[in-house]
Amino acid sequence: MAETRRRFDREFREGAARIVRKTGKPIAQVARDLGINEGTLGNWVNQDKRARGEAGGPGPGPAAVHRRRPEPVVAR
Repeated sequence: MAETRRRFDREFREGAARIVRKTGKPIAQVARDLGINEGTLGNWVNQDKRARGEAGGPGPGPAAVHRRRPEPVVAR
């Protein structure tokens, strides 16, 4: 039987991300304490970081994408 999808209001999501930010506890621990999925809380924390102008988006960022690798040295 399929499990119904839970909906969390904005206040709960922001509060959960705030707990991670202010206490410094690992996301996994806070998620267990709140009874929510670790990945879900991780998404909320990343959203909170982006909203606050902090790093936290996916990937290394645009500067790393455009950085060239050094040419390989070829023996002659």
